[in-house]
Amino acid sequence: MTHRAARSAALRSARPAVRASRHATRPAAVLAAATATVLMAAGCSDNGDKGGQNPDRPKELATQKLTWEACPAPSLQEGTGTAPSPLPGGAKWECSFMQAPLDYADPDGDTIELALIRAKASDPAKRIGSLVFNFGGPGGSGLTALPSFAKDYESLRTRYDLVSFDPRGVGRSAGVECMDDERLDAFFALDSTPDDAGEVAAYKEGLKEFATACEENSGDVLPHVGTLDAARDMDLMRQVLGDDKLHYFGISYGTELGGVHAHLFPKTVGRAVFDAVVDPTSGTEQGALGQAKGFQLALDNFAEDCVRRGDACDLPGSNAKEIEDFITDLLAKLDKKPIPGIGDRELTQSQATNGIAQALYSKEYWPYLEQGLDEADGGDGGLLLALSDSMNGRDQNGDYSNLQAANAAINCVDDKERFSVEEARAKLPEFREASPVFGPFLGWGLISCSQWPVPGTWKHPDVSAPGSAPILVIGNTGDPATPYAGARAMAAALGKGVGVELTYKGEGHGAYNSGDACVKRTVDAYLLDGTVPESGTVCP
Repeated sequence: MTHRAARSAALRSARPAVRASRHATRPAAVLAAATATVLMAAGCSDNGDKGGQNPDRPKELATQKLTWEACPAPSLQEGTGTAPSPLPGGAKWECSFMQAPLDYADPDGDTIELALIRAKASDPAKRIGSLVFNFGGPGGSGLTALPSFAKDYESLRTRYDLVSFDPRGVGRSAGVECMDDERLDAFFALDSTPDDAGEVAAYKEGLKEFATACEENSGDVLPHVGTLDAARDMDLMRQVLGDDKLHYFGISYGTELGGVHAHLFPKTVGRAVFDAVVDPTSGTEQGALGQAKGFQLALDNFAEDCVRRGDACDLPGSNAKEIEDFITDLLAKLDKKPIPGIGDRELTQSQATNGIAQALYSKEYWPYLEQGLDEADGGDGGLLLALSDSMNGRDQNGDYSNLQAANAAINCVDDKERFSVEEARAKLPEFREASPVFGPFLGWGLISCSQWPVPGTWKHPDVSAPGSAPILVIGNTGDPATPYAGARAMAAALGKGVGVELTYKGEGHGAYNSGDACVKRTVDAYLLDGTVPESGTVCP
């Protein structure tokens, strides 16, 4: 979901990078299957950079030579796991670091290292170049995400080196550090839908402590982790990789990043795909309200599916509204009294809402949602807490990646708007009307950047890209985190002849990884052969 900062980040996160097995039945199995939450919806954040050009930088950065080596296991910042396994045919993943200016306004100043990963094209004779992926967030590690999804992109590897990276502030790329694991456990258990003055004070204090910890531990990098800087990094990456054009596949927040890059560097846009599209015309409030409606739609679809299955569904209710009333009542009970979760940690209302949202990112997770709600009704909150942990980047050992720290830092330096408690409270009725389950969470989430130590950049990004090559923009009618309307808004904002709209009638966050043959065929024809579909094409 669109995420303002780490506190309500849970809901604004994304579906897991590793698909879960339908046979996993316990919280530990869910955590093992969903170790990373990288397809996070972006914070819709007027573009403060009107120059449209990258400031001069030392020539040696654009001509630097990368040293590619075998990839290690993910760092703690990226999330736990093992080194990526070889690809079909035995191809191995390679990793490297690229130097980039910390501050593009001071290109002769300090530099930072950006971590990259690649798998070389399987048919070198027909190689087009590099295809750079950003899987969203912001805050998701490309070094963990690309190998996780590699099988889905194997057809694209025939003609491209598949490349991804940890954007600045993420993982190994000058990763933002905030609270330690113990403090994060307490932070994510806070009541983020406060009902009285005491709960409001506790929520505000939690946000202040989080922001202060980020400034104390990562103050030097915080002003320089925004989307404008990341977009400039991608143009530098294009040059260092030896490509005349940037061929790009952006997902969720990655579509916003891709749009900003296209605005800054339209003449170097190659073949580009935007999937699970962020609405670049929405400000903070409208973006959050749109997500409330999107997640409510996904919950409606889940409940209707449960009703269709009759006695096979474990949740009480003869129609969708009764099932949703059951969920609302369960959350109200958790607000008053948390229940046992995992170990000595309890399941709170906020974590349960977070876990429900996590499961709505993919229809494959609906069985976990049904089971988790049923078990929570019986007093066992383990499964919903496991889903919430996955959303927050917490592994089974209690270690957190910097997923939510980076998410907060990037969103808050992007988004200019700062909301007070009074302003957020006044908007709650509209948010509740949009979604009884997710509305209050997202409404209160408006204040998440209110105490951030770095000012924001824009109300929303400028993605107009006159002169750019066509960009394929895919909207999913059932997407909870980046609602379908965002794709049409992005296509229009990119400009006439640039944005090419493709509609996927489906469920979940994103379309290419859904398994739909029509979407895959259309995208592959564009990326591999340059065949641009007619704008308005519908799949399946």
